[in-house]
Amino acid sequence: MRKKLYIDGQWVEADDYRPLFSPYSGEQIAEIAYAGPADVQRAIEAAERAKPRMARMPAHERAAILERLSALIREKAEECAQLIALEAAKPLKTARQEVERTITTYKFAAEEAKRIHGETIPMDAAPGGEDRIAYTIRQPLGVVAAITPFNFPMNLVAHKVGPALAAGNTIVLKPAGQTPLSALLLAELLEQAGLPAGALNVVTGSGSAIGDMLVTDERVKAVSFTGSPEVGIAIRNKAGLKKVTLELGSNSALIVDQGVNVDEMIARAVTGAFSYAGQVCISLQRIYVHEALFDEFVWKFVKQTESLQLGDPLDPQTDLSAVISPHDAQRALAWVAEAEQAGAVIAAGNRSDGNLVHPTVLLAVRPDSSISCSEAFAPVVMINKIASVEEGIQLVNDSRYGLQAGVYTSDLRTAFAAAEALEVGGVMINDIPTFRVDHMPYGGVKESGTGREGVKYAVEEMTELKLVCFKK
Repeated sequence: MRKKLYIDGQWVEADDYRPLFSPYSGEQIAEIAYAGPADVQRAIEAAERAKPRMARMPAHERAAILERLSALIREKAEECAQLIALEAAKPLKTARQEVERTITTYKFAAEEAKRIHGETIPMDAAPGGEDRIAYTIRQPLGVVAAITPFNFPMNLVAHKVGPALAAGNTIVLKPAGQTPLSALLLAELLEQAGLPAGALNVVTGSGSAIGDMLVTDERVKAVSFTGSPEVGIAIRNKAGLKKVTLELGSNSALIVDQGVNVDEMIARAVTGAFSYAGQVCISLQRIYVHEALFDEFVWKFVKQTESLQLGDPLDPQTDLSAVISPHDAQRALAWVAEAEQAGAVIAAGNRSDGNLVHPTVLLAVRPDSSISCSEAFAPVVMINKIASVEEGIQLVNDSRYGLQAGVYTSDLRTAFAAAEALEVGGVMINDIPTFRVDHMPYGGVKESGTGREGVKYAVEEMTELKLVCFKK
């Protein structure tokens, strides 16, 4: 199948098309348009033209479009899941969960469209403010650039498109090069849902070329990006005074205190480490277990890991399939080898079949090993022994990342102390750091990014606060 660009409500031919291959089988699944500079300019111009209409559109109409979109995705839920499994090698059972979350995210966006409001300001609280009435309103920014990753090709798009439309903005969307098909399907469904032409434009192709044009064009008022810290920092440096929301890297950690029931958390922890082959922004990569529970935890974790079903992402029984590219598979095994040379013990895995990396468990990993201090984005997890939760907190914080962390403890004081001391954007008590629902504030500190997603919070990032003051 040959996929065109979607600009100004039309399917537009590009001068260049490139093949798209399945990460699992290596077979060609589509031909994808590669946008040139003129195409990106047309997309920005279309979004700029549609800006007044979207800004004037009543909240209930924006909400109705998003509700209709949710219903259309529900009708095509299985088709959407099959598409994600095909282009991203995401196991079908996980892809189906992503589609359900996508429907929820657009429903939240529909609700938030009707809740965008300001507040009244008591002006006479300050000397000289007497006889004045003031209030704030939130107004759309205009054109928003959304640059999305491969790992949640429908739901992470929804976390940018949903809030942008809810707030009355227009969008130019650049989906990940490996996963454009679900974004192009979204364009079809939004057209059916009644979105005006130009309010959403989808340009596929080179991330660096399209991204640079979007980030530097002064008509684009905000950039929302999910991806690597290196690219995110470059965007921040080029964006000038645009609003920028960045969801970047992570090496999320879990602390397991003494006195907790290991059996109740093992299946959850294995899911957090290996769901979608570890290619999740908050994938569980580092586990610090109290010495009193360490041996029991490791034995049960490895046993649960070895029960995972590996194979074709389109098989409903598959738990874990291929990583996104041969390079990523090679890098993961190279990092495991580096850790082993430095003294780490391999408790499971450490082999691959093509792009399919077997789930790998490492013990006694040095803190300066890549697998400890960088983002693996692969089915590799390390489990280290600690003498106390305080030691675990120090190890978690000794990282350039800070997205989410988890703490299992039965002690309330320990839980509160850890929640305050951990240098992350979200702390999950008695759960894994991989937990996320789509309306909670989500984002990190340090090199994990800036700004927050979660529909209500993203709407705030994508609107401008204006003060209106009347003198009586």
